[in-house]
Amino acid sequence: MLVILLIIGGCDWSVGQPAESRLPSGKPEVQRLNQPPVPPVIRRKGREVFIEMTAQITQIEISKGVPYEAWTFGGTVPGPLIRVKEGDQLHFTLNNIDPETPHSMDFHAVHAAPNHKFTDVMPGDRMTFSYPANSPGVFMYHCGTKPVLMHLANGMYGMIIVEPKDGYPTDQQVDREYMIVQSEWYKENDYQDFLNGRPRYVVFNGDNFTLTDHPLTARTGDRVRLYVLNAGPNEVSSFHVVGTLMDTVYLDGNPLNVLHGMQTVLLPASGGAVVEFQLTEAGDYTMLSHQFNQASKGAAGLIRVIPDGK
Repeated sequence: MLVILLIIGGCDWSVGQPAESRLPSGKPEVQRLNQPPVPPVIRRKGREVFIEMTAQITQIEISKGVPYEAWTFGGTVPGPLIRVKEGDQLHFTLNNIDPETPHSMDFHAVHAAPNHKFTDVMPGDRMTFSYPANSPGVFMYHCGTKPVLMHLANGMYGMIIVEPKDGYPTDQQVDREYMIVQSEWYKENDYQDFLNGRPRYVVFNGDNFTLTDHPLTARTGDRVRLYVLNAGPNEVSSFHVVGTLMDTVYLDGNPLNVLHGMQTVLLPASGGAVVEFQLTEAGDYTMLSHQFNQASKGAAGLIRVIPDGK
């Protein structure tokens, strides 16, 4: 099986904006922060997995020629993919190099008391937390610092895959795997727009152009598996692949939650799925949110299928 993963942040519903959150900037370009990306450090020792990530402010391109001073994990949006196995014990360290704002980590994949294990890490500080990953699936991680919407809409989210201990029943049939994260961009660092506005862009894997300019690839007859997450923060996704049916879908990535013959998979904000389908003819297949206002704002990408043997 050819495995290709594209690696390009318990919730708090407070809507008050604390003093420590950065206000809408409007500051001159020369004052904009652009910290170089810090890749994650992930190492395994038996069933113990040690993960170190960095909260930082980094400028990214969300549409061609449109920069955004994003709040990030590791300098990318979405943040780095984390892939572990059911039953692993996670030891997670968060370094916060944002000079102004506290950040934290909320893993949807674990059981933990949020006031002890998802606590704020202050600027210039680092903290380590431990928890087991006992539930298989495709989960969201995100910053849980108040107000959560401020941190999410500015880019602090990503995907963690917890592989089932016995795998998925269809593992041996899959030829290619990819990761897709849907999310929204609003007016830069504008909390009122995050709260009440409509997104300017709805995107896959952080921007509205990469997956059309550089399509995913497959060969005729391939069975493709997509790990799909809707990070939101506000909108529901209707995930669809034009020209095929998703013959097997594991909702939230749990092998017990299996559906067949799905034309569209509904994903709430923070919802995930494993979707599988076969591509029988050569050509370009569009994957998108079938809520077409979202697709028109960028929630679309291509899978380019070439004849087998070429």
